[in-house]
Amino acid sequence: MSERKIAVVGLGYVGLPVAVAFGKKHPVIGFDINTNRIETLLNGIDYTNEVELEDLKITEIHYTADSKELEQADFIIVSVPTPINAHNQPDLTPLLKASETVGSALQKGAIVVYESTVYPGVTEDECIPVLEKHSGLKAGIDFFVGYSPERINPGDKERTFTKIMKVVSGQTDEVLEIIAEVYSSVVEAGVYKASSIRVAEAAKVIENTQRDVNIALMNELAMIFNKLDIDTSEVLKAAGTKWNFLNFSPGLVGGHCIGVDPYYLTHKAQSVGHNPEMILAGRRMNDSIGQYVATALVKKLIKSNMPVQGAKVTVLGLTFKENVPDIRNSKVIDVIRELQEYGIDIQVTDAHADSAEAVREYGVSLIPNEELLPADAVILAVSHREYLEEGWSQFDRLLKQGKGIVVDIKSVLDKESKPENIDLWRL
Repeated sequence: MSERKIAVVGLGYVGLPVAVAFGKKHPVIGFDINTNRIETLLNGIDYTNEVELEDLKITEIHYTADSKELEQADFIIVSVPTPINAHNQPDLTPLLKASETVGSALQKGAIVVYESTVYPGVTEDECIPVLEKHSGLKAGIDFFVGYSPERINPGDKERTFTKIMKVVSGQTDEVLEIIAEVYSSVVEAGVYKASSIRVAEAAKVIENTQRDVNIALMNELAMIFNKLDIDTSEVLKAAGTKWNFLNFSPGLVGGHCIGVDPYYLTHKAQSVGHNPEMILAGRRMNDSIGQYVATALVKKLIKSNMPVQGAKVTVLGLTFKENVPDIRNSKVIDVIRELQEYGIDIQVTDAHADSAEAVREYGVSLIPNEELLPADAVILAVSHREYLEEGWSQFDRLLKQGKGIVVDIKSVLDKESKPENIDLWRL
């Protein structure tokens, strides 16, 4: 193990925790093409908030944006985003560009392990040819590859990189053993050796697909129960008393995992002649929830005899999930844009998101919480801890005269202690 020089390519929400975990026990080269990311990390700042400042201090990581320094490594972990394009098709550009970079620096005997979420076959059919082309070396002879899917849950301080069982796979049995040994040196939860790279790729892509389909079912149930005037969260609490009832809840499904990964699997399925009906139905359902929430609020405004056009609505939260600054593929924007179509005046705030990024990504100007004007309605879109801690009391200042409509998308507010002058709607 001591003879392996480790490098991590891509220092985002996934790559940095991986680099830090290894950097506590081994010297690590941390590479990213984003020079601002490198500079902030050199200053001890992680703007993704995935790694504690103290952990950054005690790691032995050499941060660099110079790809030539990867020539020193013989165990290279690639952890870059695998997004989708506007047509919901996989965009392998970051992965293939990273493969070019690694290939140009690749040395004989090196092992390249991919962690990015992909459909079965990408590592061997797409990445290896790029590595070979840019290195002039032959895979399986001069260098070797493996796949070990990332399982990091952004914002989760309990189930961190070292505490989640790591699936590993390799091009050969010998390479698999080396990869398993390297990861075992830092992953306390242990490793699971998949029988092949394709099995490991498929295992990863179905993890989030399963969650997506289950949440889609909850969202459809919420729509049904709303029509029946039944509280969905109360139904789920009752059903949850059975030992084998799965604990899922309705909500907006965004981010760079659950809202994206199923499209990688459906793309591959369609390429081999199978139409993945259930998976795509789940995606359609979850992609429609933003519009559904917005329409529900408009109906509430009309029933309350409030003018829709010109109504002021405050949105609490823009990130794709609670307690993280990541706004990529957030479905809150679907709610905002749908309401704006009705001529509603929207003001958005977020306790964690970066203002400049919100403007760049969505054209949304975030307003500091203390500068929000009283509104006719408030949407609690993201259950950041700051909003949960304030609870119902925050609506005294957020709503005009402390009364109006509150939309609680995740059903996190205690319904029993709701003030009488608030009209509550929840998914």
